[in-house]
Amino acid sequence: MTLSRRRFLAVSATAALLPGALAAAPRYWTGQALGARASIRLDHPDAAAITARCLAEIDRLEDILSLYRADSALSRLNRDGRLDAPPFELLECLSLAGSVHRASGGLFDPTLQPLWALWAESAAQGRRPSAAERQAALARGGWGDVHLSEDRIALRPGMALTLNGIGQGYVADRVAALLEAEGLTDILIDTGEMRALGGRAWPVRIERGGSVDLAARALATSAPLATCFDAGGRDGHILDPRTGGPAASAWAQVSVSAPQAALADALSTAACLTRDRGELDALMAAVPAARLEDVRPA
Repeated sequence: MTLSRRRFLAVSATAALLPGALAAAPRYWTGQALGARASIRLDHPDAAAITARCLAEIDRLEDILSLYRADSALSRLNRDGRLDAPPFELLECLSLAGSVHRASGGLFDPTLQPLWALWAESAAQGRRPSAAERQAALARGGWGDVHLSEDRIALRPGMALTLNGIGQGYVADRVAALLEAEGLTDILIDTGEMRALGGRAWPVRIERGGSVDLAARALATSAPLATCFDAGGRDGHILDPRTGGPAASAWAQVSVSAPQAALADALSTAACLTRDRGELDALMAAVPAARLEDVRPA
């Protein structure tokens, strides 16, 4: 598994042209990024060079945020329990994760990586982890034991962090910022989460029906059973820090919009862990900049 849940990346952007300037023919690129199928469509005279810079930025971010690169900053932090002079991007992403952790009353918890690894390893063995194993993995977490500073990130021994549920949204934000700095104005980034910049309203279809006209905003959709540990599709990938098990969610799918894709990503994940509409509305009220766009009961 990579940062991308949907295993697809798509970028579409158009340059702001001065009066009298001629538009370039759109340039299309297809290949691999974020370990996934990818496509980039740019209407810009320097599309080839900008595409190369976009791909380099994605690769650079994976070297920081990915659990699936052994020497990434996040992997080294988990392995060593501390990371001196951490990259700004890792600090920023973890700081935002901490904000959503607090706003959600702990439902969004990046310290669940030992629990996630337990479920993945147990599934590979054809079984579900026992209650005792789940509790032992939960005991290795706790956001209060994550210490962030510009000089160092430090974890309590035995801890490990995951950026599933926020990382791909963060990548979308960074790629959008890069393209905006290149002079592109109407931008839609899809890393599994959507990020739109500029004045254009992009019609974005939501899985299971519905759509959102997305303008200068981000949209994320999470579904507890979108990815499962087991072949039978019972044990979803969103784990509940209260129980140590997959989310026993009231919702089949939740879509949230916010100014940043990372924020929308994290909130939609947390929303899947709410047990009723009251809890869901309270979560959204805790983050006024966010908006519930669509919710489908289980």
